[in-house]
Amino acid sequence: MNNKVIVKAENLKKYYTIKQGFIRKTKATLKALDGASFEIKKGRTFAVVGESGCGKSTLARLITMIEKPTSGYLEIDGINALTDNFEEKKAFRKKVQIIFQDPFGSLNPRKKVGAILEEPVKINTDLNAAQRREKSLAMMKKVGLSPEQYSRYPHMFSGGQRQRIAVARALMLNPSIVIADEPVSALDVSVQAQVLNLLMDLQDEMNLAYLFISHDLSVVRLISDEVMVMYLGRPVEQGKKDIIFDTPLHPYTMALLAATPFVDSGSRVKKVRLTGEIPSPLNPPSGCTFHQRCIHMTNICKESAPELREVGDRFVACHHAEKFC
Repeated sequence: MNNKVIVKAENLKKYYTIKQGFIRKTKATLKALDGASFEIKKGRTFAVVGESGCGKSTLARLITMIEKPTSGYLEIDGINALTDNFEEKKAFRKKVQIIFQDPFGSLNPRKKVGAILEEPVKINTDLNAAQRREKSLAMMKKVGLSPEQYSRYPHMFSGGQRQRIAVARALMLNPSIVIADEPVSALDVSVQAQVLNLLMDLQDEMNLAYLFISHDLSVVRLISDEVMVMYLGRPVEQGKKDIIFDTPLHPYTMALLAATPFVDSGSRVKKVRLTGEIPSPLNPPSGCTFHQRCIHMTNICKESAPELREVGDRFVACHHAEKFC
């Protein structure tokens, strides 16, 4: 298997300054992403999971350079993503593509499918109209759409078909990495499996790297190779999929798995009860940000924030990880 590293991220952070108050305005710092480091190799799927507000979509915006990180290092297919070089930026845009959650909202309703697929090629390559059409029709066939659908508008398709169009558009420039941001959560359950199978088939055929963002762990277990679990902007557990799912060491990972329905009884995890609500990211707790909801909390959890460290065969940010081994 090709072990080429496509994405290399080191200590990525994204902070926002928020103004609060009506009369006496004060400023607060929202740490949407607070130190993520990982690598994604060619032909592999790296999944990012966690509850809403954990920083998943912020990470997606940084990888696609929709936003720049506050600090940290990001490299895509050998190119420094933070470069100021125009030619490198142009090359970078071709290497990274994204599939959004809502297939209808991400497609221009006034354009026909052919025009939607040809647009990125028209902007980024020198292909003529006939070549663009040929490339679009070939990609439509790849994702299971027929040539007759080339001249139809997005509203004429089902949700699953629209997501196939979105997948086809993302692949038109032969990217090195595809960001899949909750790509099946807006679809019917019966259609989700079809789209996931399509993504896996395309990965095998084109040797694609995926950054797969989801809150659905049953989907993540099907498609991922490695998993990073996030809580309030920070990774709390990170490692190979089977290790994370079979022997979780962070109480938050245990709670997520316990709340996920699995048909296979061997995949079910003993119930772990979460208490309380997710703290405000504008005012996170001292020490471990998860300690207020953790049944294993001790004094050190209140006082000291655990660093992500290697425990056995994965990385985990928990003072008491060894006791769960």
